Amino acid sequence: MSYLISLDHVSLAFGLDALLDNVKLQIAGGERVCLIGRNGAGKSSLLKIVEGTCQPDSGTVWRQPGLRLSCLSQTLPSDREMTVYEYVAQGLASTGQLLAAYHALTQKIALSHTERDLAELEQLQHRIDVNQGWAFEQNINTTLSRLELNADQKMADLSGGWQRRAALARALVSAPDLLLLDEPTNHLDIHAIQWLEELLLSSSVTLLFVTHDRTLLRRLATRIIELDRGQLTSWPGDYDNFLRRKEEMLHAEAKQNVEFDKKLAQEERWIRQGIKARRTRNEGRVRALYAMRTERAKRREVQGASSFNMNTAEQSGQVVIEAKNISHHFNHTPVIHNFSLRIMRGDKIGLIGPNGAGKSTLLNILLGELTPQQGSVTHGTKLHIAYFDQLRRNLDLEKSVIDNVAEGREFIEINGNRRHIISYLGDFLFTPQRALTPVKALSGGECNRLLLARLFSQPANLLVMDEPTNDLDIETLELLEELLSEYQGTLLLVSHDRTFLDNVVTSTLVFEGNGKVREYIGGYQDWLRQRKTEPAPMLQPARQPAQAIHQKISKQNKKLSYKEQRELDKLPAKIEALEHQQNELQTEVSSPEFYKKSPDVVTETLAKLKKISTDLEQAYQRWQELEDRSS
Repeated sequence: MSYLISLDHVSLAFGLDALLDNVKLQIAGGERVCLIGRNGAGKSSLLKIVEGTCQPDSGTVWRQPGLRLSCLSQTLPSDREMTVYEYVAQGLASTGQLLAAYHALTQKIALSHTERDLAELEQLQHRIDVNQGWAFEQNINTTLSRLELNADQKMADLSGGWQRRAALARALVSAPDLLLLDEPTNHLDIHAIQWLEELLLSSSVTLLFVTHDRTLLRRLATRIIELDRGQLTSWPGDYDNFLRRKEEMLHAEAKQNVEFDKKLAQEERWIRQGIKARRTRNEGRVRALYAMRTERAKRREVQGASSFNMNTAEQSGQVVIEAKNISHHFNHTPVIHNFSLRIMRGDKIGLIGPNGAGKSTLLNILLGELTPQQGSVTHGTKLHIAYFDQLRRNLDLEKSVIDNVAEGREFIEINGNRRHIISYLGDFLFTPQRALTPVKALSGGECNRLLLARLFSQPANLLVMDEPTNDLDIETLELLEELLSEYQGTLLLVSHDRTFLDNVVTSTLVFEGNGKVREYIGGYQDWLRQRKTEPAPMLQPARQPAQAIHQKISKQNKKLSYKEQRELDKLPAKIEALEHQQNELQTEVSSPEFYKKSPDVVTETLAKLKKISTDLEQAYQRWQELEDRSS
């Protein structure tokens, strides 16, 4: 068998316990290997060793000569001054630099150009021809389009989620022999995840990936390797087979440990017998006892599982929320149109739709945080709402874990039981020492467990959860699933985790484009069975970015006057500038510090934002008008 990479007796330690303890791993061409393990087990460190960005303490790492390797890590990109196209093209090394230069120059020439620009463009075209780079350009454009990325937007202007999309595009465009993916579905909507699945299934690329998305795992993995207490175990077959065999192995391990501990206790009693026994004792037996003590000291126990419960409030009224004929739009683009819904006590409702479709807007309207432009929303009686925010805005990064949850309290009451805060945090796998750690030092999985600890400490009968599954390991995820399934209150859940939706919700609200929101009974798979056709609008952004405008300018003909043609040529740059100004002002206005400024400054800034939004909408309308006439 031809291996792409091989690890032999590799060890790595941070602190007292080894993350990798003398492990071996081989990956053959064509395999799709899923690496699973608890948060903090060392999965990301193992990927870095495979990639070559982290060196093991001992052992050897062999890579096939000429191996093309690409990696998507959990950390956000650091090259923030580049455009998205330039950043993604970096995944193609020297060819990518040529394509990035060609792309930037064509954007410049579309507005105005010199003879020198045209000569440089011709030279770039020749060099790309020599390097057979045009196929890679098509690959870049296709990948950017599928991930709905604006090629000409600055990386610095992207949110964390969109930066991660750009990093995924960069990892994909190089067509590597071995692709390393660390939680690739975080911040992707369902259609982007499905596209990623189909791409990876249809390609010949070898995969080593970490994921908590069990649907992705089941579809992709040809082999599962588990990292547990420093050891790697390979499990052929699918995820369900792994679960069954893992349970059998843990049962056998527990039985063996009980028998070992029983024998050790017997030997300890023997060595402590009186003088007569010591005079006649067998020295071989003594040496065996010392060996057993050493073996017991080296044993690493199975890490405890989360065991949290939620704090429930008194029952709400039978009708929780009623929305009648609500509509809402942004810049004349419908987000929600003529939508009605009655939420009853005990309903568990999932929200499905692409990023930016309006899921958060609908939640804010239903919760009374935003007034719809048309229609009405009525709340029932005795509502106690708890909100899980994926952006973690409610966490104070400078405060410790314990201060973020306790808020000055030493004890927390959970369903009538008084719990010490340290004991309560232990249910979420925070040791007493870790509970004193500042939040800014936590991993992504720990931050989400902290959010759950905050959420479940509040008495609530209406839970609102926005992407609660990101960064959680599978065991914690399945416990949360079970907890929400048994929850007697009402749940509103935004999630792109298809298995999680199937196992938790009783109905789904699907954003099908053009403001249409439709309710389906059941979870994600139930929606797939019920819908008649693929809702194509879900794959498209609400409006075309400036990148798409540039691409359409080539469709020019003589229907426009010279003056109108010049106006059309200049509109993309104008729209890009307006979009940039709008993004900057929206970021400023959304900051909590903004409204602490003087009333005059606040009023002036809001008026400026409104004017830019109006100018941008007019520019889009004018571009569409001229473009329609020129096509």
